[in-house]
Amino acid sequence: MINKIISFSIKNKFIVGLLTLALIGVGIYSMYTVNLGSVPDITNNQVQVMTVSQNLATEDIEQFVTYPVELAMGNLPGVTEIRSVSRFGLSVVTIVFEDDMGIYKPRQLVQEKLNEVRDKIPEKFGSPSMGPITTGLGEIYQYTIKPKPGYDTVYTPTELRTIQDWIVKRQMTLVDGVVDVNAFGGKIKQYEIAINPEKLNALNVSISEVFEALQRNNVNTGGAYIEKNNMANFIRGEGLVRSLDDIRDILVRNENNIPITIGDVAEKVHFGNQVRYGAFTQDGQEAVGGMVLMLKGSNPNSVIQNVQERMEKVQKSLPEGLEIKPFLDRSSLIERTTSTVKTNLLEGALIVIFALVILLGSVRGGIITATTIPLSLLFAFILMKQFNVWANLMSLGAIDFGIIIDGAVIIIEGTVYEIQKRIRSGKIKFNQGVMDEVAYDAGSTMMGSAFFGQIIILIVFAPILFLTGVEGKMFQPMAYTFGFAMIGAIILCLTYVPMMSALFMKPIQNKKNWFGKFERWLEKVSDKIIGGIQWAYLPLLKGALRFKTIVIIVAIVLLGLSGFIFSRMGGEFVPQLDEGDIAMQALIRPGSGLSEAIDVSTKIETLLLDNFPEIKTAVARIGVADIPTDPMPMDIADMFIILEKDMDKWTTVETKEELIAEIKEMLDEKLTGVNLVFSQPVELRFNELLTGVREDVAVKLYGEDLDVLAQKAEQMAEIIQTIPGVGDVNPERTSGLPQMTVRYNRKKIAQYGLDIQKLNEYVSAAFAGGVAGVIFEGEKRFDMVIRFDEKHRRSIDDLRTLYIDLPDGTQVPIKEVADINYVPGPMQISRDNTFRRTYVGVNTRGRDVESVVTDIQEKLDAELDLAPGYYITYGGEFENLQRAKSRLQIVVPIALFLIFVLLYFALQSFSQSIMIYMAIPLAAIGGVFALWLRDMPFSISAGVGFIVLFGVAVLNGLVLINRFNSLKEEGVTSIRERILTGTKERIRPIMLTATTDIFGFLPMAFSASAGAEVQRPLATVVIGGMLTATLLTLVVLPVLYTFVEGRSDKKKALKTPNANLVVVLLMIGGLIGVPTLTSAQEAKQVNSLEEALSIGLANNGNVKVAKTNIEVQRQGKKAAFNPGKTGIGIQYGQYNSFENDFSFSVGQSFEFPTVYGKQKQLANEQIEGGQKQLEVTENELKANIRQAWYELAYLHETRNLLLYQDTIYERFLNAATIRFETEATNYLEKATAETQVMEVQNQLKLLEADMIIQEKQLQILLNDTTDLSFAPSGLEERQVLALQDRALIANNPFLRFTQQQVEIAGAQKSVTSARVMPEFFVGYFNQSLIGGETSNGGIASSSDRFGGVQAGIAIPLFFGSYKADIKVAGLREQMAKTNLDYFRTTIQGQFRQQVEEVNKFRNSLDYYNEKAIPQANLIIDNAQKSFESGNIDYVEYFQNLNQALNLKFNYLNTLNGYNQSVINLEFLIGQ
Repeated sequence: MINKIISFSIKNKFIVGLLTLALIGVGIYSMYTVNLGSVPDITNNQVQVMTVSQNLATEDIEQFVTYPVELAMGNLPGVTEIRSVSRFGLSVVTIVFEDDMGIYKPRQLVQEKLNEVRDKIPEKFGSPSMGPITTGLGEIYQYTIKPKPGYDTVYTPTELRTIQDWIVKRQMTLVDGVVDVNAFGGKIKQYEIAINPEKLNALNVSISEVFEALQRNNVNTGGAYIEKNNMANFIRGEGLVRSLDDIRDILVRNENNIPITIGDVAEKVHFGNQVRYGAFTQDGQEAVGGMVLMLKGSNPNSVIQNVQERMEKVQKSLPEGLEIKPFLDRSSLIERTTSTVKTNLLEGALIVIFALVILLGSVRGGIITATTIPLSLLFAFILMKQFNVWANLMSLGAIDFGIIIDGAVIIIEGTVYEIQKRIRSGKIKFNQGVMDEVAYDAGSTMMGSAFFGQIIILIVFAPILFLTGVEGKMFQPMAYTFGFAMIGAIILCLTYVPMMSALFMKPIQNKKNWFGKFERWLEKVSDKIIGGIQWAYLPLLKGALRFKTIVIIVAIVLLGLSGFIFSRMGGEFVPQLDEGDIAMQALIRPGSGLSEAIDVSTKIETLLLDNFPEIKTAVARIGVADIPTDPMPMDIADMFIILEKDMDKWTTVETKEELIAEIKEMLDEKLTGVNLVFSQPVELRFNELLTGVREDVAVKLYGEDLDVLAQKAEQMAEIIQTIPGVGDVNPERTSGLPQMTVRYNRKKIAQYGLDIQKLNEYVSAAFAGGVAGVIFEGEKRFDMVIRFDEKHRRSIDDLRTLYIDLPDGTQVPIKEVADINYVPGPMQISRDNTFRRTYVGVNTRGRDVESVVTDIQEKLDAELDLAPGYYITYGGEFENLQRAKSRLQIVVPIALFLIFVLLYFALQSFSQSIMIYMAIPLAAIGGVFALWLRDMPFSISAGVGFIVLFGVAVLNGLVLINRFNSLKEEGVTSIRERILTGTKERIRPIMLTATTDIFGFLPMAFSASAGAEVQRPLATVVIGGMLTATLLTLVVLPVLYTFVEGRSDKKKALKTPNANLVVVLLMIGGLIGVPTLTSAQEAKQVNSLEEALSIGLANNGNVKVAKTNIEVQRQGKKAAFNPGKTGIGIQYGQYNSFENDFSFSVGQSFEFPTVYGKQKQLANEQIEGGQKQLEVTENELKANIRQAWYELAYLHETRNLLLYQDTIYERFLNAATIRFETEATNYLEKATAETQVMEVQNQLKLLEADMIIQEKQLQILLNDTTDLSFAPSGLEERQVLALQDRALIANNPFLRFTQQQVEIAGAQKSVTSARVMPEFFVGYFNQSLIGGETSNGGIASSSDRFGGVQAGIAIPLFFGSYKADIKVAGLREQMAKTNLDYFRTTIQGQFRQQVEEVNKFRNSLDYYNEKAIPQANLIIDNAQKSFESGNIDYVEYFQNLNQALNLKFNYLNTLNGYNQSVINLEFLIGQ
């Protein structure tokens, strides 16, 4: 399928070109219209239910409003969490739904429940309603309405607020994407009737009468219509109040025909203002401002542009002298973060292109590859537009063009390789047909591994899509975008890249022009760089193959060390994004009034502006705003400190952290009783909406009693404050609200005929104010309110003297029916999932969140005592981190499993898949060390970086192993040769992909611009991981390959599991695997002569036979004492009388005692002879193994020299080809070069066959049945030491064996001579003699027994045969002595001959080492330079080369002859 697509693309270039142009057009359109933001919106899917009841106390709000709302919402489908805050006059319930329920369905469900809840909430206790459809990123534009210079005193706060509410807000709500405008500051205008209670009493008028009068006299009516003159004349009665005078003239009562009007009973009728629960200040003065809230899901960038455009129109409609000044415009953050992304992407792309061109050595190849960068990005924009993926810091920030273009790099490099291969084979004409063929061959060959590599990277990102919650919202866009770009890159690699390669990669015919010269120069630079890398890498690889166990142990130690470092690293959820501004909460003493909060805020703002020129403006929001989405008390001020974004202009400090420290220090010195908590605007809002807490960490305490909760929270704050790394500690303020509590006496109320509802209405109307109606000013509408005048609303005595109307028309003060005293009440009651709770908010500074929380847990567990029913949980960023880490524990194994599955599909080998899989822990080493070196804690950004790294890290291994396998299929049977050749051929693409991957992330890793904090850990992990993965893969992977492939040719099925076990043990990093590794290494590949000798001595058949012979002789020694068989006889019958008698006898014969001694002596000599025979066998085996080993080493070195010769001739061929193409010489020179190259290659093939034969010989000597492979480390001189000492001849094993044969013959003669001595016989008999006489004179019966003993001697009377045996034994002894003398003479002659042989080769070696080889190197170097510069012709060059290389070959022959001579000499002296 892949090959068909590549073929189609090459054949249909015009179609592919049109599709590419279409991609560019649609991609540019998508890029400009895609949703653009700063960071992902991580706000959960929540609905806020807000209830304003300005006159209700905190506990009343909880009981009558909050609890019914919570109860109703708890059973809604999809609800995951319910939080609530109850304050004086305000209830805010936050219902969190599952994300997949969408925006509007949860609101529909909530609205249905609210219809039911309203019936359960008492009348006049407020009506719950839903908050605006917005999120933590919804506060996109905040502004103030400011008088221009010279108009400072023209407009009052009330007028400014009226302009905000009725001019600005009304016009802003019509903007597309704006859901609401929240106003704050100033005073809301009211028509106020200020009542003097003393006047009321004097006139005997009650408040209720005034209230009813106002209501009755502020209405309009209609009277249908009257038809006249065929026209319908509608009747309208206008009774609405239009002015203050209208209010004053309203009749309250007519007393004796004397009207009592509102003007009579009121102290004054004037423009007042609503009781304020919040305020707004800026730069040391009270101000009026607004906050534009964006509709959830809208495009922030376009909405802000719409807002800015509308603001310009609104500005024109403002009264003279006013202007709208934004102080927090989210577009600046978007601009700075997108600028960061643009800069990083552009710099990364440029660095990647530069590295690509330099390492590839081809400008055109680099340009073709580079063009895939913008094309894949445009493709990603198209899919982002289709799937509604926002473009922001996270979605675009993780794109590494180095990773994206890996496939294109591999294909282009393959194309260059194919072209060079064809040029070397003699093809110099490249028409379009040939180029199509080249592009197809390169694409189809390389796309196999590249395609699987790209799919692996693509699959690695898939598990990120399954992240949920905050981490899902943050990192899913990145996975989508990277996946889109990678899909685009795959499509381009299959279509665009082969097509462009076929069109533009044709070799330049005229290489004299500037471009041809530039490409040749670039190619030389690239070759030198790769050559330098190979020069440094090859000794490292050879050393690794020689010391495999050390390499594996080092890898395991590094892995263990990185694991230890990782366990001590600490963690945070996501690195804090620097928004460029500061959000500071000023917490004034609990219970402070609004005026004090305003004074403190203005003082802070003045101090900040006077002392820190880095601050452009400072604003403070106190208490609740018009839309109370943020239920904040009046003793807390949210201050936004807007900073100068160009930090080069900063003078006081250099960093924001230093600025915060300076601000805190100064304010702590200047102010008392004010606690400061620092954060950032967006972060503050996110934290609050996500967890209900503004700080990084919330230590939540659950329980029932509010007083206990408040007390324990203070204790917790004191304990937490002592922990290092804790910056701000803010216990929630739940108690200490000053309350003037009216406790009614029900008995007295009953006596006066009153009821509590009426009394409450009096209290509320007199002090809070009762709304008696609405007054219209054109389109504007304002409340008409009755309340006591300001003079009678100042103390508790005013409350006590409030007069109440009795049913009989008289009045009594309220203190007659109630006790009125100061009783502190709760300031705020917070609940999580219907349980009361308080919390201590903690901001960390200088430490990671996880370690700080761990210390907090330990301290609180040790020092805080909690009653039963009270418990602590940890929320905020720490809660997000823990949840995200638990997700990653699922996601990362899934990603790792998918990588393995794809590797298995690509290689069809379990063992090789595990082997490449080793790149993952090797990459993790670098990632962990990189984080540690940069002092970065583990974060979810770093976790995602590890996921990306794992996918990328296996690519190099895949490319390398694929080449090893292809070499195996091509007939290269030597594993070492496969490794050396494969790494040499693939080091360029490996370095290309690794370098581009690393360089692509470099700008991101070291960027200091806005938003870089989030990207930095991810880039750091990938860069560090790729460094170690590339290095260790190029070193460790070949070592593992020798394990896995060492025995696979004949018994793969049997032996592979052992190799797999080795790799698996290494992968888990267990040190227990080291013995197994060693075992596997010995079983698979022999790396040293000592190892081969050890295996041979253990396995060789002749050695085993000789050892068995020794055991035979030992068993024969046990037969040295052999007295012969014991004789037993039985006799029954009439041998004594007519009675049947029975007798038996036992007898034993013995040799003369000296015989047994001689036989034991003979057995000992035979055992010794067996030992000497074993020494002879082992000596011969060692000599044979040494000879074969050094012969194999000689063949390896000859092969290396031939490869070197091949390299020189290749360069000669390249130079000759260029000279021929430029017509600088004739074809003869080129043909000669080609012939020499082919001749060397033929010699290499013959040499490969000789190496195989020699390896087979070694396998025979080692009695190997598992196809051992051999890897001599090099051909070295064998040391002679004192081998020429003639006295060492005595150690010759065969000479010693011959001497022992003489001893054995003498012992045999002694045994034969001893047999002439007499033999002895002893016996015993027992019989019955029936009828005989017994010892007592009786007659013997069958039971009477008679016995006796026998003894005898056997003397040889015939000595002839004995003499002959003795003579034969003597002759055999003489033969053994003669043989010994002959062999001693022979070996002495051989020794002298071999010593001369060694000296001959020694002298020759000295010549080569001191003179010939240095001269040969000099000849080659000078000849190469002279030929390339044109100082000598090819004939002279060729003669010089042959002369120098012949010297090197002769040197190798001499060295081999010397070593073989030394081995023969060692054989003669038994070493």
